Amino acid sequence: MNNDYLDPINAVGMPDLADNSFALEFLMRAKNGVRNCAFAIAETASPDARAILKQQLNDSLAMHDAIAKLMIDKHWLHPYQVGEQFQLDLKSADTTMKISNLDLFPKDTSRLGLFATPDK
Repeated sequence: MNNDYLDPINAVGMPDLADNSFALEFLMRAKNGVRNCAFAIAETASPDARAILKQQLNDSLAMHDAIAKLMIDKHWLHPYQVGEQFQLDLKSADTTMKISNLDLFPKDTSRLGLFATPDK
């Protein structure tokens, strides 16, 4: 990755990185939903409300399972291979650092020659 955020070469692989990030965020939100449902069940006295919350907990667990399986199938998550997951995490951290170091406000914004432009 070079320091020119407008250079098209920086977009290579970006859709897969975005999908990976979205899936991980979705997985974390689903996990938080499971925790919140379990907490709500423990705090609820009404049998009818508890039944509804138990169904919601089961649905939340199923969603978490589906997201985790998708991520494992796509090789975005390695819950049983710590070394491989560690390497993915290092790569993600490295990419994050590279993106954070991009010059988002370059002094020269001329793009002439980088893209196909019509003759004037």
